[in-house]
Amino acid sequence: MATEHDYFGVVGDYWSEDVEYADQRVEVVLDAEGESASTAALDAAATLVGELELVDDELRGAFVGQLDSGSSPVVRFLDTVLDSELEQAEDVEAAIGRESGDRQVDALRSLSLVRVDLRPEADGDGEPFAEFEYGLAPDDTDERLVAVIDVAREIVDVRFEG
Repeated sequence: MATEHDYFGVVGDYWSEDVEYADQRVEVVLDAEGESASTAALDAAATLVGELELVDDELRGAFVGQLDSGSSPVVRFLDTVLDSELEQAEDVEAAIGRESGDRQVDALRSLSLVRVDLRPEADGDGEPFAEFEYGLAPDDTDERLVAVIDVAREIVDVRFEG
């Protein structure tokens, strides 16, 4: 059975929409069985969609904070995509739109938010409520940096997929 929500409409198994903000087109996906997602969780998901730019900025700040740890997923992601021997090195360099003098920070600020997966069934503290998938030159590279947050927007996990 499906649930109806003011923002998402009828919530069955899958809802998807392209959202534009900050010169980006982001695929937003809601993956939930209608009756298992509470109205409060769906409201939180709708609020998150409306505040994508704010959450995106918070996550990028958290990524910068992980640069000090040489073994973090953020550092491993950057080491991979910024490798000058990478076949797509020119595409990656072209995607970096900032020149502050700190190449890693410039790359993080130049990431494209590719996709946001919302899981309103996971609405407890520490549960994976939303996944934000980032890429640098995402049309040319397969490497992704994924941040997982809970309903309170606390980071649950950051991982490098590539």
